[in-house]
Amino acid sequence: MADAVRRARNGIRVLLVDDHQVVRRGLRTFLEIQDDIEVVGEASDGAEGVAQAEELKPDVVLMDVKMPGMDGVEALRKLRELANPARVLIVTSFTEQRTVVPALRAGAAGYVYKDVDPDALAGAIRSVHAGHVLLQPEVAGALLSQEEAHGGHGRGGSLTEREREVLGLIADGRSNREIARALVLSEKTVKTHVSNILMKLDLADRTQAALWAVRHGMAG
Repeated sequence: MADAVRRARNGIRVLLVDDHQVVRRGLRTFLEIQDDIEVVGEASDGAEGVAQAEELKPDVVLMDVKMPGMDGVEALRKLRELANPARVLIVTSFTEQRTVVPALRAGAAGYVYKDVDPDALAGAIRSVHAGHVLLQPEVAGALLSQEEAHGGHGRGGSLTEREREVLGLIADGRSNREIARALVLSEKTVKTHVSNILMKLDLADRTQAALWAVRHGMAG
């Protein structure tokens, strides 16, 4: 009982969204032995996942991509429309670029494959909850290929020196709070710099910004 109370107060509240019950059961079994992670709900498709996310207000949503009805990408877009603050970690068996890229563009904070080591999955949940971007190497490669195919060279010249510093720290996986500490700035100022970076580079989110920085040699 004491553990349950502590997790309810301090743990990372996780919602599982996957159309396969056996997958949800396996994830729940593993995650419930983690001291700092609490599974607060389950959903079998994107629409139910959005509804549960609105009702339960989880910190992190583990979302499959391919599901009947509303799929994971559409659910991500809906959560963004609703300004739901949950961080979404895609957990799927689909590795194709045409699946990876739309999910990240829709706002996923990370993307791992279902064969990920259980301890690595727990680490991924903690990482995205802390505000970091989490991508497996194969996923990063897919995004880089996409970015390269659409150009992107030369836009870095429009960034200020401070924005370049912020971009480099984003590429290191730092959250806004960590960047603020490193550069002795307020979080609000860092958010402004991040918004300017995304606008100038025509990128959708900090995941793409991190990969852009790596691709163009601006990572720390």
